[in-house]
Parts: sequence; structure tokens; C-alpha cells
Amino acid sequence: MASHGGTRAIVAALIANAGIAIAKFVGWLITGSSSMLAESVHSVADTSNQALLLLGGNRAKRAATAEHPFGYGRVRYFYSFVVALLLFTLGSVFALYEGIHKLEMPEALTSPLVAVVILVVAIGLESYSFRTAIVESIPLKGSGTWWQFIRQSKVPELPVVLLEDLGAIVGLVLALLGVGLSVLTGDPVFDALGTISIGVLLGVIAIILIIEMKSLLIGEGANPPVLQKIMAGLESGDVERVLHIRTQYIGPEELLVAAKIALTPGLPVEAAARAIDEAESRVRAAVPDARMIYLEPDLDRASVRR
Repeated sequence: MASHGGTRAIVAALIANAGIAIAKFVGWLITGSSSMLAESVHSVADTSNQALLLLGGNRAKRAATAEHPFGYGRVRYFYSFVVALLLFTLGSVFALYEGIHKLEMPEALTSPLVAVVILVVAIGLESYSFRTAIVESIPLKGSGTWWQFIRQSKVPELPVVLLEDLGAIVGLVLALLGVGLSVLTGDPVFDALGTISIGVLLGVIAIILIIEMKSLLIGEGANPPVLQKIMAGLESGDVERVLHIRTQYIGPEELLVAAKIALTPGLPVEAAARAIDEAESRVRAAVPDARMIYLEPDLDRASVRR
């Protein structure tokens, strides 16, 4: 469900951004607005980003090999990290450069009404893409806040698209303000300031994404609520206690669970094997993402000493 929803949000964003990028470039050629140029490059970066997210999702479906026995799920994290870097370099750095350049050498706008119309239409299209990302994210977000969802989600595509779309909408509003104030005051410096504001905005969003994607690439464990479910599933029946546990996401919907468990003393080999199988079944029922579970039976030596 998460993967399907993420794909739908990515495709919606890809279609919207591709059309918007073309319209913005036409608007820049007509008006000469630096805000329009910054937004044009921003939309090109976003379109490329969505293509990379789709590529990552496709590459992650490859079957496990001897060289990569746990599969390629983390490929999605890698491509999301690349997307964050592109957003920073193509979006933020270029906008800052263009804005500072136009601040030093202001140029009057021509046919600014064209830019205004394009920006208003673009806000509508980006809002549709943003709404699609929100709808697809709600089932995964649960009762937490949106910030918690962005920080804690193990599915990288939806947080990336959400922040991209939010940044695009705010950036379009900033561009609209820059063009509008330049027209009202006759001073093109406002257009340059709008461009710089867009660069700062994209830089902040890119840094947030870089930090989050880096954490996922390194390897994150299960969140406390998920870990509690795993512990509850393990500590039942002939499993007296979990002595030691480690978890790690090896893909957005693939959680590795490794634990040392204390079984009831004196269990025959067949009963011990059955207890382990039952514990694995309980964990998978409680946490479907726990696809790989490795349990090592042991004695609770602390209990024996008492």
C-alpha cells in the first residue's frame, strides 16, 4: 500500500512539474524575471527528482543475490538522498546565484502579466500535486504530526514529495510577490529578493531531506511503538524473556529482527523449535514489515543465578 501510494504521488508530481517547468521557461523568456528563471530551474529539478524516485522504486524490486542477500530495498533511500542533493544544488544554489546576480545588476521586467498568470496557474497545479501527496500519506501518518511523519517515516518517497510540493507552492508565492512588487514599485530589486528567498527556502528543505535520508541510508531501527509490538509478540508462550534485540530497516517495508530469547528451561528440541516458530508468527502478525526474523534461544542466566 505504501509503495503504491508513493508511486501515485510521484507520478502526479512528475506530470505537474513537467508542465509547469515548460510554462515557467516560456514566462522567463518573455519577461526576463529572475524569479521566473529560478522557479523554472526549480521545476526542472523537481521533475528530475520524481524521475529518480521512480527509478529507485523500480531498481529496489530486484531479487536478492549472493552479493546482496538482503535485497535492494535501500536503493530507494539512495535515490532519495540523490534527490535531496539535486534540490540543493540545482534548486537552492542556482536561485541564490541568480538572485544575487540580479541584485547587483537589476533589469526591468517585460510583460510581467505573463509571469503572474503562469505563476497563478502553477500554484493551482502544485496544490493538486500537494493534495495527492497528503492523501496518500495520511494512512501512514496515523495520529502523529506531519513533522513526526517526515522525521520517522521509513518510506522515503512520500516525505520527499510532500516537502518538494510544499517548497514549490511557497516558492511560487515568493516569486509572485517578487514580480508583483517589482511591477507595483517599478523597482526590479524585489524580483531579485524573491529569487534569493526561493534559494533560501529550497536550501532549508534540501538540508532537512539530506539529514533524514542519510539516517535511513546508515540504517534505522524500529520506532519505540513498533519495537514494543515486537517485544510483546516475542514474550509469550514458552518465551520467558527477550535477552537482547536489534532491529534495522533494510528497505522501506522490510524490517530485520535479530533477538536472543530465553526459553522455558528443559524444553525438548522439538518444543523449542516450535516455540521459536510461534514467536516469529506472532511478531509477523503484529508487525507485517518484520519479514526477516532471526531468533537465538538461550537460558536466562540471571534468573538461574537467583
